[in-house]
Amino acid sequence: MCAKNPESVAAREIVSRRLVRAPRDHLWRVFENPADLAQWWGPKGFTTTMHEFDFRPGGVWRFTMHAPTGEHYPNEKIFEEIVPHQRIVFRHLETQHAFEMTLSFAPATEGTEVTWRMLFDAAEDCAKVREFIVQANEENFDRLESHVATLPKTNSTHPRL
Repeated sequence: MCAKNPESVAAREIVSRRLVRAPRDHLWRVFENPADLAQWWGPKGFTTTMHEFDFRPGGVWRFTMHAPTGEHYPNEKIFEEIVPHQRIVFRHLETQHAFEMTLSFAPATEGTEVTWRMLFDAAEDCAKVREFIVQANEENFDRLESHVATLPKTNSTHPRL
């Protein structure tokens, strides 16, 4: 597992961060709801077909990402930790580039700071996809912001905060 890997953490991780001008409860809602998640998950031009979404520790998330070029990318993940409105940790189950992803949602003055930290099992695997992933994560954040902007506004004292 990642924790036992002797390689440098910096060589195995990709961190993407964005201040999203939306309340944390909006961002949490578009992740925990698979219908919303399918609307924004993936880089620009991709669509997502959800197959299974069991949002609990030990639950499985299976989906296929469809590239604008016609390729299909099946994905399977296992949720490891869920701290409502704060953090989601899942394991990406792909032998060619296995990683653990931590999504954090931190309140900020003008919205929510969203951080995605991908920790790969091997530095070599991380290096192979780093350039693509950094750009894809930015495109994914753009899609997230666009989707959240379409949601009805809620009171900032929402009980789910």
